[in-house]
Amino acid sequence: MEEGSDYRPWDELIPDALGLIFGKLCLQEILTVVPRVCKSWSRAVLGPYCWQEIDIEEWSEVSLPEQLDRMLRMLITRSSRSLRKLSVTNLRNDAMFPFLAEHAGSLQTLKLPRSTISDSIIEQISGRLSNLTFLDLSYCSKIDAHALELVGNKCKHLEGLCRNMHPLDKADKAVQEDEANAIATTMPSLKHLEMAYHQIGTQNALKILSSCTGLEYMDLRGCWDVELDDKFLLEKFPKVKVLGPFVMDYYQMNNSEEDECFEFSDEDLAWEFVHGEMGGYDYESYDEMWDDDEGRLEELELRFYEGSQDAGLYGWPPSP
Repeated sequence: MEEGSDYRPWDELIPDALGLIFGKLCLQEILTVVPRVCKSWSRAVLGPYCWQEIDIEEWSEVSLPEQLDRMLRMLITRSSRSLRKLSVTNLRNDAMFPFLAEHAGSLQTLKLPRSTISDSIIEQISGRLSNLTFLDLSYCSKIDAHALELVGNKCKHLEGLCRNMHPLDKADKAVQEDEANAIATTMPSLKHLEMAYHQIGTQNALKILSSCTGLEYMDLRGCWDVELDDKFLLEKFPKVKVLGPFVMDYYQMNNSEEDECFEFSDEDLAWEFVHGEMGGYDYESYDEMWDDDEGRLEELELRFYEGSQDAGLYGWPPSP
């Protein structure tokens, strides 16, 4: 870099700044591309700066349970207890929930849709989730009102709750008035509530609206037994936007949004980590690589991007 230049080398950016930048990349790129760019970038990926917010929800939808467990343990460990947000789905290993709770001292947002978390697990870990402000337990069929009561009593700062159900699951569920009552009695600070396809009635909805005085948004799509007149809502609860129960299908609307970073086929998922090879990487060995001459770096770059088979495997564009 020339003296007097207004530009600063990227490898001299502080780790916090690198973490914010790398957070805009896909998980695949952060784990497989960034560490090989330079020594400082490799160290940033190994440290907590990239993992204060972990969003692997879409990746976890298509990964095997054992792959998900390994990935989650690695990323949460790297966060060094500075984890503020975690989004993951289909978490099925009971042992993962206590592990998560051990590292949840700074956790504020937790999204666990479609996970097999149960009332007994909630009872074990809810005391360590006291800093939560947003929780997503949608489509978690093994929990009921008792779990929500535990959450409400332990998470006093909770402002957002997603407890949506799938319309096909409601046939096997008893009337869910107890869950509505648990929300109304233990979560008075809620501002955002989603209860799509719950079997609740009008009185249950009104109890929530009356108890959660700071509520700004309530999703009741698919709650067919709820009858709330728009004029009545405007007069009694003017600050609350109530959606439903009769509205365009919630799941069709959600599934219309796609993230190009996670358009994986089964073949795309065969990266080194998924095949169990990432665990064998010695990232510290990259230090020696960056100390070698430019010729070796060029050789590495060609090897990393040039192979047509690898390009298809990782979904990266061909080399120019």
